[in-house]
Amino acid sequence: MARVEIVRSLVEEIKKRFSKKEANEILDLIGTLEGHPTKGKTLSTVDGVVVKELKYKGWRFYFITDGYRLKVCTQESLTDLLLHFVRMSDKKHQQQTINEIKRILRGVGQDGFS
Repeated sequence: MARVEIVRSLVEEIKKRFSKKEANEILDLIGTLEGHPTKGKTLSTVDGVVVKELKYKGWRFYFITDGYRLKVCTQESLTDLLLHFVRMSDKKHQQQTINEIKRILRGVGQDGFS
């Protein structure tokens, strides 16, 4: 199983923007990636870090992970894989959010998300 981390600011934004029921559904959806880490659409790769998205209704939730390990390892050996959820957007701001994630990864690296 992979390990899923959600940036605290993203959890707060989810809880603020959605009803309690929907927020729990979203967090459960994100949690399903522990058992299925290859789920989600690959958007981009920056220095070996893969940017992927998971959709919920009209919203997109973006996460980053180690692209090499995701491609090469088998399902059983993905125990050390970390899926790090960093941002969310609606369809209208999708490209702007993806560009922001890439800029942070190129400039600061994975530690640039808070």
